[in-house]
Amino acid sequence: MGRITLEKVTKSFGAVDVLHGIDLDIGEGEFVVFVGPSGCGKSTLLRQIAGLDKPTSGEIRIDGTLVNEVPASDRGLAMVFQSYALYPHMSVRQNLAFGLENARMPKAEIDARIAEAARMLEIGDYLERRPGQLSGGQRQRVAIGRAIVRNPTAFLLDEPLSNLDAELRISMRAELAALHARLKTTMIYVTHDQIEAMTLADRIVVLRKGKVEQIGSPLELYNRPANRFVAGFIGAPSMNFLSGRIEGVTEAGTQLRLFDGEIVTVPRRAEQTQVGQDISIGLRPQHTRVARDGETGVPVTIDMVEALGSETVVHSHAPTGELVLAVLQGQHELSRGDSLKLAFNPGDLHLFDKSDRRVAGT
Repeated sequence: MGRITLEKVTKSFGAVDVLHGIDLDIGEGEFVVFVGPSGCGKSTLLRQIAGLDKPTSGEIRIDGTLVNEVPASDRGLAMVFQSYALYPHMSVRQNLAFGLENARMPKAEIDARIAEAARMLEIGDYLERRPGQLSGGQRQRVAIGRAIVRNPTAFLLDEPLSNLDAELRISMRAELAALHARLKTTMIYVTHDQIEAMTLADRIVVLRKGKVEQIGSPLELYNRPANRFVAGFIGAPSMNFLSGRIEGVTEAGTQLRLFDGEIVTVPRRAEQTQVGQDISIGLRPQHTRVARDGETGVPVTIDMVEALGSETVVHSHAPTGELVLAVLQGQHELSRGDSLKLAFNPGDLHLFDKSDRRVAGT
């Protein structure tokens, strides 16, 4: 089991509304990631599910049972925090056993659960050490192990990797993905890092200002963002946005006039748009290349070049002053101040109206 359903959940702190009518259905065994900028309400939403806070209104159900008034300790959930929250005076074994001993579980069962968690997380050699004798990654494994031994209905993870260095975060992401594949238990993961969201999630919930902007698989959000916010937040580096205008709609698709007067045709008919309408054109940095002679493209002036070996990242600006980031495959002899024309496949363009709503794209 492990299905979690939220219906019109709101949360207010005094006169400040933090969550605005959240509707969400998380299936049994899903790995769902809440992602968004700081202050968007993702941790607050997780706390409502955990029972650490009560929603102002709305309903939260776990496997069909209303749990609004059920205390956190009786919801059958296990939470992993950013700070590890380990008892420093206890050994790893004692940290893992503490909650089970309080629940008066038989010693043999406790030992069996600790042994299994230690095997899965490869912390068997550390069971007699104290947290202060462990690295950050080892302590995070212990914190996850303390959740595993409870055999919970679902795991709730609140930015569990944010205290780790970059290399360790990558390896721990892989370990979490492998752990979910083995356990097949529902996991809800909070992060502000969209790369973590893209690599871990079955589905991503994108939040902004306490509202759900879009829910979908990582590639759904990447390929068909519902609005300009999601388009700019999902994907690294962020999507470029350039000014343009609807020139016409034909059977071949939507004709756009770029800021420099060139016309391109997006092979999709723009929905609910009018000829002459100003439009925001989204172009991912990875979908650019150096234009050949006579090829349609975006003229830019280079501000900075990152030569990374396998690829070259170009920071530039268009004549309109709009910033343009390009990720070019391979090595290029480019310098600050150089003029460049960046070509693209029109089918890779994303179109957004004045309200930032998506109107066309791939």
